[in-house]
Amino acid sequence: MPRHPTAIISNDAQIAENVEIGPFSVIEGPVKLSPGVKIGGHSRICGDTEIGENTTIGWGSIIGDDPQDLTFDPSTPSGTRIGPNNAIREHVTIHRGSKPGSMTRIGSHNFLMTGVHLAHDVLLGDHNILANNVLLAGHIHVGNRAFLGGGAGFHQFIRIGDLAMVQGNAAISQDVPPYCIAHGQNQLAGLNIIGLRRAGFDPETRLAIKQLFLLCFRPGIPLSKSLEQATQRPWPEAAQHLLNALAHPSKKGTLSR
Repeated sequence: MPRHPTAIISNDAQIAENVEIGPFSVIEGPVKLSPGVKIGGHSRICGDTEIGENTTIGWGSIIGDDPQDLTFDPSTPSGTRIGPNNAIREHVTIHRGSKPGSMTRIGSHNFLMTGVHLAHDVLLGDHNILANNVLLAGHIHVGNRAFLGGGAGFHQFIRIGDLAMVQGNAAISQDVPPYCIAHGQNQLAGLNIIGLRRAGFDPETRLAIKQLFLLCFRPGIPLSKSLEQATQRPWPEAAQHLLNALAHPSKKGTLSR
């Protein structure tokens, strides 16, 4: 049955005809569900939340609820935007933005496994995989095609770059640069070479990224000094993307080896 008779659906909600809503789910407020969306049982979708085509929400998930912030005013007009073709599994929590007009945003083709938490104002790109119980605090920006291992926790306001990989149970409170692997407590292991190859980066580009990485992360040499040297050389676009991330980190700074 596309909409289970036990589901509670607000009159303010805008729901496409072929949306599936499971038993005992609550669709509360001006929620917009696009064609092909599937909502698992016992879920709660609330507030100014929009979910794109063919996205699946697993059982017991809560999408669009208030931020876990002691200073948050529940009357704040903010929302949640989830793009198309995402697989969001059971017991995932995604909270709305924390400031007037702000949004927590998820792109497309992401896979969020059981128990993932995205706090307020998180920006998640496309084709990312977040394994079970990954925890993203507020205002984190994640690029595209990152893999975050199960149980990894991330401090607020940091950035996680394209094709980054983070070990399970890691504790990260600084930026993870694009193409890099992080582990443990704020440790940078090296480059995600296999990920670069699988993403279609040609050998010359991979070599340039490796050269830039080795130039910037030299033992005993401050990153700032290495960046001065790196900026004086031309780099292909993909390597320049890494250089830009290192040169303009978040206020938390960048992981080091």
